[in-house]
Amino acid sequence: MRDNTVNERRGLVVLDMAGTTVADGGLVEEAFSAAARELGVDPDSADHTEKLDYVRATMGESKISVFRHLFGDEDLAQRGNAAFEKAYGELVDGGRIAPIAGAREAIEDLRGEGRTVVLTTGFARVTQDAILAALGWRDLVGLTLCPADAGGRGRPYPDMVLSAFLRTGAVDGVRQIAVAGDTAYDMLSGVRAGASVVAGVLTGAHDDAALRAAGATHVLGSVAELPSLLRGVEE
Repeated sequence: MRDNTVNERRGLVVLDMAGTTVADGGLVEEAFSAAARELGVDPDSADHTEKLDYVRATMGESKISVFRHLFGDEDLAQRGNAAFEKAYGELVDGGRIAPIAGAREAIEDLRGEGRTVVLTTGFARVTQDAILAALGWRDLVGLTLCPADAGGRGRPYPDMVLSAFLRTGAVDGVRQIAVAGDTAYDMLSGVRAGASVVAGVLTGAHDDAALRAAGATHVLGSVAELPSLLRGVEE
């Protein structure tokens, strides 16, 4: 699909992590279930099922925001989020994550073309750092962002994309940004930030219909296809 609206180079590429560049095999759900148990939610209850459905629907959102919605009380939300991050970190330390096939190569390809790549997440910084360390990705890109790095609001707000724009100074305008992610919230974040390419990938939480409904300009099989897409729309 050719983008005829803008022929400028997409010099800033903002990529999601879990589900987009990182395969976590459902660890978010496992970690949530562990956290919910700590807060007294019976794993066999309808309440647990309802809460887990919400977690699935809001993949990509800041996790503390998810816990605030689910539990209301700020103390419970903070306790739940801390338990979630602890459980997820233990799963990461146990070797339960891996790169999406071709993700590292795609990032290196994008950087080799002179583009600036930023990795973003809805997790807390401690979890993001654990993932980067487990994959050996600490030096893969120059900037990584979590919601706290962008004022505390995660997706679907545009804050992390706009923080990447402001902090890197890589491009002159937001239309020179490309965003890629696996959730509807990733798409909304990119659209609200004004990115001209908002690419959904089918390696994570949401399907083609959900990604397009949230504003995806393109839907790819995986992030491995992104360098070719950007070269194509810039011809």
